[in-house]
Order: sequence, then structure tokens, then C-alpha cells
Amino acid sequence: MDALVIKRLTKTYGNGLQALKGIDLTVPEGDFFALLGPNGAGKTTAIGIVTSLVNKTSGSVQVFGYDLDRQREAAKLQIGVVPQEVNLHMFETCRRILINQAGYYGVPRRVAAARVEKYLRALRLWDRRDDIARSLSGGMKRRLMIARALIHEPRLLILDEPTAGVDIEIRRSMWEFMREINEAGVTIILTTHYLEEAESLCRDIAIIDEGLIIENDSMTNVIRKLQTESFVLTLEKAVQSAPDLDGYPVELRNEHEIEVTLSKGQSLNSLFDVLSKKSLHVVSMRTKTNRLEELFMGLVEQKDRPSELHYD
Repeated sequence: MDALVIKRLTKTYGNGLQALKGIDLTVPEGDFFALLGPNGAGKTTAIGIVTSLVNKTSGSVQVFGYDLDRQREAAKLQIGVVPQEVNLHMFETCRRILINQAGYYGVPRRVAAARVEKYLRALRLWDRRDDIARSLSGGMKRRLMIARALIHEPRLLILDEPTAGVDIEIRRSMWEFMREINEAGVTIILTTHYLEEAESLCRDIAIIDEGLIIENDSMTNVIRKLQTESFVLTLEKAVQSAPDLDGYPVELRNEHEIEVTLSKGQSLNSLFDVLSKKSLHVVSMRTKTNRLEELFMGLVEQKDRPSELHYD
């Protein structure tokens, strides 16, 4: 069974703005799915409709087979949401916030208490369980919102910019937790502006722009569509200028790092043959994390000019 099925979904606001223009989207059960797009693309509207915060104009939405029009309460029970904006009750304790949230979903108090401990420990907040939300750091508030979204143990978790404003160490620990709950069977839909986050976590991706889905494929296939790929190489010996690598575009980042761009079809083996001939010894190498961003910008810029896309 699919976790989410959206068909011909449209949304037109009272001022005539058409935020969604008949999108179709399917998220398989157990998937880790990225929904990306620029501000104003329609992501928030689509999520708002799925979570019953926004009324659609037309189309249909099913959550684990429950129709959002005819079986709204059953559909909502399947969903947990972590919104972009922090919306905690700032003068309640972490424990009380989660207990109250469980009560909204009819979770028995004894069961809720066990889940509170489970999720606060998993998200490294157990030591702060009796502190009010106002006293938490920004990263802790984000983690508490994830715990709140999971307290009724939904089958579909929607994360809207969950790591915005969070430092890299906390962000990575949150990534690891997301992977764990996904492996345990929870379907996750992630929206994020940290494109390396989507590439690292997600198996499938849809890109939305101006109310239309302009890409919907596996992350692997989407990444393959890139015409170029950039690598950052750390050199053993310092260089004062970008070396000549026989036609490979090179940019000097600092005296020990160069950035090399490979076109589609060029191999790393060939690049390292050239480096060896130039007596440039590489200590380490990493892929630049903007590959998805480059692809996204290309899709957005060229979506109205399909004849100019050369992905084969």
C-alpha cells in the first residue's frame, strides 16, 4: 500500500493565485521522500492540504488508503507533522507537552508516559524533561517538536525544514534518528533547503515549481542527470595557482585544495592519471554537496524549454 497518493490536486486562493496546478504524487510505504522547491513553489500548500490545514480546490488525497474527504479523521491519525515554525507551548515542560499531545490522539496515559521517555531519550532530551520549552535551545526545541509529532506513533511523518537554524552536530544526530525511525517502518516526507540533507537521506525525490511537479524520480536517477560533477581534492604539497590538468576545469580553493569538475562520461581514473603525471599527490577527496542544487536550478530554469534539456 502507498503511504500517500495525490491525484490532480489544485489549489486556487481567493486572490486568484493558483498555488497548485493539478499535481500527481505517490509516496510508497516505507519511503524516505524529498519534496523540494523554491519559496512559493507550492510545497507548503501541498503539505497543508495533506495535513488538513488548507482546503483544496479540487483533486484527491489518500493517506494509507484513507480518503481525506470521506475519512478525514482516520487519515489524520496516520500523520505526524513537524512544522517549519516553532509552535511549542513555551511555558509547559517537555514532558507535559508530549503527554498533552498524546491525549489529543486518545493514547492512554500509561502508554503515553512510556512513549515520552522513549522519544525524549532517543532525541537526547530526557535530562530536560521537566524544563519548560522556553528554556531550551533552538536545536532542542526542534527535537522536542519531532518527539511531539511521533508521540501517537504515526505511519507517515512529514518534516518541514526540521533542521533549520540547527548547528551541524545536532543536525547530524537528527539525521541519524530520522534514518532509524525510517528503517523501523515510518514513511518520511522531508522538505528542506539543505540540499545535501535530501541527497544524504532520501531515496526518492519530487521537485515542485510554480505549482507543477517538474521532476519525480529516484534520487539516484536524478543525480545521474547532472552533466557535471565537482570534487574537492586535498593535495599533499601546497600549490600557489590552479594547476593545468590537461583540460579538466580546475579552481584553486586554497594552497592545499583544488576543485576539479568532471563532465558526464569522464572518469576519476583518468583524472588521477593526469594528477599522477603532474606529480600532484592527493591526500583526500570529497564530492561537493551542491550537486542537487545545480540540478534543481537547471530544472527550474529550463522547465519551459524541454527541447534544451540534454540528459541522455
